[in-house]
Amino acid sequence: MGEGRERASLGVREARRLALVRAGLLRPRRSGLPRRASGRGRRARRGAHALIRRFGYLQLDTVSIAGARSHGIVLLSRLGGFDPELAEELLRPGEPLFEYWGHEASWIPLELYPAFEFRRRDFREHPWWGDVLGEHSEVAGGILERLRDEGPLRSADLEGEGSTGWWGMKLARRVTAALWSAGEVAIRERRGFQRVFDLAERVIPEEVRARPLPRDESLRILLLRALAGHGWAETGTLAATWRLRNLRPAIHRALDELREAGEIVPCDLVADGGERRRGWVRPADLELAADADRLRPRRDRGVLLSPFDPMLWDRPRVQRLFGFDQVLEIFKRAEDRRWGYYCLPVLAGEHLVARVDLKAERRPRRGGRLRLLACHFEAEEKGRPVPAHDHERCAPPSPATPGR
Repeated sequence: MGEGRERASLGVREARRLALVRAGLLRPRRSGLPRRASGRGRRARRGAHALIRRFGYLQLDTVSIAGARSHGIVLLSRLGGFDPELAEELLRPGEPLFEYWGHEASWIPLELYPAFEFRRRDFREHPWWGDVLGEHSEVAGGILERLRDEGPLRSADLEGEGSTGWWGMKLARRVTAALWSAGEVAIRERRGFQRVFDLAERVIPEEVRARPLPRDESLRILLLRALAGHGWAETGTLAATWRLRNLRPAIHRALDELREAGEIVPCDLVADGGERRRGWVRPADLELAADADRLRPRRDRGVLLSPFDPMLWDRPRVQRLFGFDQVLEIFKRAEDRRWGYYCLPVLAGEHLVARVDLKAERRPRRGGRLRLLACHFEAEEKGRPVPAHDHERCAPPSPATPGR
């Protein structure tokens, strides 16, 4: 690592190890995150909350074909002994989380609720459906009245009475989602992964709702939190972490203010061939990366990562740091898939060495098992023989721990 007069620099190996330690995928003494969270008690919940605070979000996804949904696999890959069923129950009244639009629909630390005021305000006009609340004010008023009178309701409950066929049901769902995006309604919990809606005033504590933040301050908070999860990152990656669109001048202004305050440092990623990519790093992380030789990978048999892992969704970044082409083929036809429907990358040491396609088979009263549909080694794909120890590291996981 070296520094010029104004810009610091990191090599790929340094940036990769820094990304892993900030993502909680190196040894816990360096990452500052827990390594084990067995069971379903408070310790396990605290471990999950610590990981969510590190990234600022835990992206949700409905697909459970690998034995756990994405948010469960993200936690399983970092917390030894974590019960995947607990991942479905983290959002509960009294827990320090709320559900909202982060990278996608996500569980987000409650402390960040004030920083999303600008998004709730912007989403009074829904980004997909336009002014659905203004055009259907009577429907919105009816939904709010039902929540006020009847208490928490699932979207299916809201679609029932007063709906006139399929189009009526579809409208009720849209209006409810728009009310949630605008902040008038909140998601109280999930039951069987179904959202349970309630009035925001009954879900989000008053002391949190009473201090909304202006957009410029919010952007500084969110960009800094994104950088804390990534280690080193380009401006585009930081913006994409929160889906910040059409805000380029404000984003650059926020980054300049963070730099002037000494909270971030401009830093180039220098590839082996000398190519430089401009980005950012926090001063403490720059010092941490300088000691990359001591950021040693874990000595385990490898770990399965969700395809929606916070470290993997930025494909160009994954290619630069790991030389790995992260591909999601859920939306492709079966005959067009190369790797499989829901491939999980395998992290062994500091490298992504393989990808496996898994399918959970649940059998009544007999538990279940995981079928290994395919396992592709990166070395083989690149025309190199796979060492015997890599085959061992890619052994199929046990049914009880689908994310490890």
